[in-house]
Amino acid sequence: MRLAMTFTRLRTEERLLLDAFESLGVRVEPIDLRRVVFDPSSLGEWSRYDAVIDRSVSLTGGLTAVRILEGLGVRCINTAEAIETCADKLRTTIALLRAGVPTPGVRVAIGPESGLEAIESIGYPGVLKPTVGSWGRLVARVNDRDAAEALLEHRDTLGSAQQSVVYAQEHIDKPGRDLRVFVVGGEAIAAIVRTSAHWVTNTARGATAAGLELTDELRELCIRAVAATGADVAAVDVLECPIRGPLVNEINHSMEFRNSITTTGVDIPALVARHSVRIAEASADRAACAHGSTRSDAEVIA
Repeated sequence: MRLAMTFTRLRTEERLLLDAFESLGVRVEPIDLRRVVFDPSSLGEWSRYDAVIDRSVSLTGGLTAVRILEGLGVRCINTAEAIETCADKLRTTIALLRAGVPTPGVRVAIGPESGLEAIESIGYPGVLKPTVGSWGRLVARVNDRDAAEALLEHRDTLGSAQQSVVYAQEHIDKPGRDLRVFVVGGEAIAAIVRTSAHWVTNTARGATAAGLELTDELRELCIRAVAATGADVAAVDVLECPIRGPLVNEINHSMEFRNSITTTGVDIPALVARHSVRIAEASADRAACAHGSTRSDAEVIA
């Protein structure tokens, strides 16, 4: 059995995953997408792999590769549909609402005029976000009409076509922190709490992280949230609303975890590697059945 791991930058997380696979005795070939030329009509060398794990920092690059590989019948972790759903905040919101998963209220508009109405209908303070983005970038708290008008004018004048979509989210008066829960193979495996004096509690913006014991309620909520996106591996960001309880804010399909291993006491890369092996084994079995053969016991990773 063979796996590949696509990347655009080999970070600590990718190196930890490679070490975890090596500990399992599984061959994983790291492939830099920046050096790859795909032929969408032919598997070529990709036929050697039973599954491909996407760990691209570039959303566009990773999604492009996964779309092509899935079109050729290669099982990818995560799938293109899951990546598209998690990466787009609007698609995430729609998936969560369809699944009945509690999430902050959202209003969506196209253009500055209806955008102002969207923000005011959600109420001040509100939160203005790009539908695609990470690490808390370009997220703004809108405290009043003056701020809303200024932000919308700037977006309309300077922004890309994507910035014309106004995604206005309900501001949750969280207790100076948010929660992140790691879900692998339909199981919530670990959680951290991120605390900050700033209202944006991303660690990329200076928040500090500590381990958090998973409650049954939080575990069930995050499993349902990830199931709604179809992701194999994901991290769920949860806001604690003083009125409505825990609300799923966002879902990350290519999670960072380097600082959460010691914090939680959970070997996150090992669990991701084991689940990826299970997926690859299932993929190899399906391919073997299609060709009228089965893998020997020696090929199965315990």
